[in-house]
Amino acid sequence: MAQGKNIVSLPASGGEAGLNRYLSEIKKFPILSPEEEYMLAKRWREHGDTDAAAKLVNSHLRLVAKIAMGYRGYGLPVSELISEGNIGLMQGVKKFEPDRGFRLATYAMWWIRASIQEFILRSWSLVKMGTTAAQKKLFFNLRRMKNQIDAFEEGDLKPEAVTKIATDLGVTEDEVISMNRRMGMGGDTSLNAPLKGDEGGEAQWQDFLVDHGPLQDELIAEDEEAKVRHDLLMNALENLNDRERHILMERRLADEPKTLEELSQVYGVSRERIRQIEVRAFEKLQAGLLRLAGERRLLPAA
Repeated sequence: MAQGKNIVSLPASGGEAGLNRYLSEIKKFPILSPEEEYMLAKRWREHGDTDAAAKLVNSHLRLVAKIAMGYRGYGLPVSELISEGNIGLMQGVKKFEPDRGFRLATYAMWWIRASIQEFILRSWSLVKMGTTAAQKKLFFNLRRMKNQIDAFEEGDLKPEAVTKIATDLGVTEDEVISMNRRMGMGGDTSLNAPLKGDEGGEAQWQDFLVDHGPLQDELIAEDEEAKVRHDLLMNALENLNDRERHILMERRLADEPKTLEELSQVYGVSRERIRQIEVRAFEKLQAGLLRLAGERRLLPAA
């Protein structure tokens, strides 16, 4: 999706002042209600309405800025991180399918993060820092892992630190050693050490650490989607008879699922019969969920 004239752009120059003006500008766009978001997404997806697409993008620019701020510790200008994140957001809007029942923020976050991370990887070295998903995970988590195990000694990591990081992140020990050397982290010092080049001497390394905690937008979106899914599930379960509902809940929704043998003794039938009932009940549940999700989108706003 090409960037339209109605989408707010970062200034080409202006440094911190330009960035601050941009951040102030994007706060003016209201957060869309689920109904507004759905209708705009339908207009864009079905009719190619670029004004609708621009409204979807502008309403989520604050989300991009918050995610980009979490990657300040890699030494790249925040404005460039935001620009890359905006590209990811536009890709997310382009591919968003509103009829699936989820909010755009939940879907677009993946595209935003992917775009920013790819930009960081490209910028850090002419030779790619990571080519596989596991290596990228290592690149973006190595600092945090070293901090957790107090592994900021100079030079190579200790063998036990290498083993723990490799195990926790699902990579080989050789990959951990190589990545640590390539990132030039052997000389890491205290988190309270002042940043080089900071004339005032007030900025510290800890000021630029990535915050891996969930963003407020994420918490709100996930909480909302969890409530929606729970309501849909409870309504869909009403389509099952008592036996189907009980068997399905005991087999797939209980904290400690019952075995086929246990349920066969409860109902006095074979284990195979219990399995057949479970499969049929699950199919009915899926069909009911799809139907209810479609009906929910057709309901008028309250």
